[in-house]
Amino acid sequence: MVIRELIVDVDDKTCRHAWSARGEPLTHHNASLQVFSDGADKCRVVWIADLLPNEVAGTVDEMIQRGLSTMKETLEKSSTGR
Repeated sequence: MVIRELIVDVDDKTCRHAWSARGEPLTHHNASLQVFSDGADKCRVVWIADLLPNEVAGTVDEMIQRGLSTMKETLEKSSTGR
């Protein structure tokens, strides 16, 4: 699957990034990712995706979970110096 992503907004102040994806099989897609502080050494990431058709939701969910896992792994490695 090849999808073109269009940046909608990048807000460094709120740590929020919004984008829209275009291309088959998607007929509609808007998403945002925002990082919230959760203490001195922790953060919480909220990734929201609104898409159609519903039949691709499972595939997109898997992609989001892989992205979140990769972010977590990368940030944990960089914080420990590994």
